[in-house]
Amino acid sequence: MIRVDGLGAVADGHRLLRDVSFAVPAGGVLAVVGPSGSGKSTLGRALLGEVGPGVRLTGRVEIDGRVVGPGTPAPGGLVGYVPQQPSAALTPVRRVGPVLHEIARRHRPVPGRRARRVAVREAVRAVLTRVGLPADTDTLRRYPHQLSGGQQQRLVIAHALLAGARVLVADEPTTGQDGLHRRDVAAELRRLAATGVTVVLLSHDLHLVRAIADTAIVLDRGVVAAAGPAHTVVGEPTRSAPAARPDAGSPPVEALLRAEALTAAHRGTTVLHGVDVTLGDAQCLALIGRSGSGKTTLARCLAGLHRPDTGTVTLDGRRLHASLDRRDPADLAAVQYVFQDPRASFHPYAPVLAQVTRPAVRLRRQGPADVLAAARALLDQVGLDRDLVTRRPERLSGGELQRAALVRALLTRPRLLVCDEITSGLDGVNRDRILTLLDELRQAHRLALLVITHDPEVVRLADRVVVLDHGRVVEHGRAADLPAGARSPLTRALLDPAIALPATTPDTEEMSRT
Repeated sequence: MIRVDGLGAVADGHRLLRDVSFAVPAGGVLAVVGPSGSGKSTLGRALLGEVGPGVRLTGRVEIDGRVVGPGTPAPGGLVGYVPQQPSAALTPVRRVGPVLHEIARRHRPVPGRRARRVAVREAVRAVLTRVGLPADTDTLRRYPHQLSGGQQQRLVIAHALLAGARVLVADEPTTGQDGLHRRDVAAELRRLAATGVTVVLLSHDLHLVRAIADTAIVLDRGVVAAAGPAHTVVGEPTRSAPAARPDAGSPPVEALLRAEALTAAHRGTTVLHGVDVTLGDAQCLALIGRSGSGKTTLARCLAGLHRPDTGTVTLDGRRLHASLDRRDPADLAAVQYVFQDPRASFHPYAPVLAQVTRPAVRLRRQGPADVLAAARALLDQVGLDRDLVTRRPERLSGGELQRAALVRALLTRPRLLVCDEITSGLDGVNRDRILTLLDELRQAHRLALLVITHDPEVVRLADRVVVLDHGRVVEHGRAADLPAGARSPLTRALLDPAIALPATTPDTEEMSRT
């Protein structure tokens, strides 16, 4: 089904891929793994006959016997692509329902207007159920930005399934997904392969790779460093992040941030129900829950990005205004937000470094030279090449942009840093590097962290954990007590990194329906 021979890619004199060759049969699952910036996404786009700005391809790509390239893209519907940042594949000004119905009409010709309408409606309902999204009017009427990152990911997969793709390129499909839906995604990709769909999986999620891939290749700086059966190429995932912090009845710390009785809604639908959260000075609080449980809405309320219907947010005992545009510069600097989708938080036409330094200059009134020096030091700490950040965002990978976004937030010297799935697009090495840096900054500068995550390794670094489900706190306690001491089966399922197929127990199936 797929044959790649001698594929190379060059941009601005930098070699992105060098002599990459492989073949995948119909129904096969190939995993492509490697660190951020190793060329995985460039390879994935080449399979669609697409290239990034300024990228030149050499070599040969065949899909189902047809040569694919920038001048001869894959025929519509033949290859589906699920990007690392799903919002990039969704039209922001169109509601979910009309787009799904349009795709279904285009790829499911049924004679007769009435019969076609019924067939389209049933196809849309079936595909939403298949990917774990509610097949109801509320979902169909939403815009993409009103969905969580995990829900956007599943919606993009639904688009590809509706189009009848015979090849699916999945770029980090479990990014931003909770443990339950990671298993659902794994099972769905494996089911697709069983029906003859060829799957190319670009992923940092080694549990996912071991669970579903037949073969794997490892890319390192655009070169194939290893190839073979997935279970031999990708060993058991290892733990190299900083050790969990012991908690032996440490004394209570003074509250830095306090949110009380927060209620919030989207388009009249209440998504937070009287939530209380307290975060101490220099503490790390992990906020977990299934996709769409209200985690991001809660975090946005704390940062002033979403106005709650009721409730208050205080920082150092002083009430923060509910709207971001009413907060003064000191308050804006004190609470910084690192978004799940880094690409959406950067202007596409300005150099990354200029955007990284601007908030600190504006909010802290620091001199540009001082901010630039501090930025370069932090960029070194997160492993970003200084030359790389002089480019536009389009020339950086998702993981590289995420690290740049973190540096931008840290330069304002915040009291509270809100991290929304900031490690989800990173390979293990860079994830551990970021976690170590955050832990060091927390101790050295009394930085408080609110971390939204689906990654058990990130949860291990937290002092306390809050579990949200359907907009309500269903469990909270010390991170050191979890998952062994969890009261809720949901908490235990969310904190289990392993993916076992089939992942079907009645309780898990019921919990995964949102």
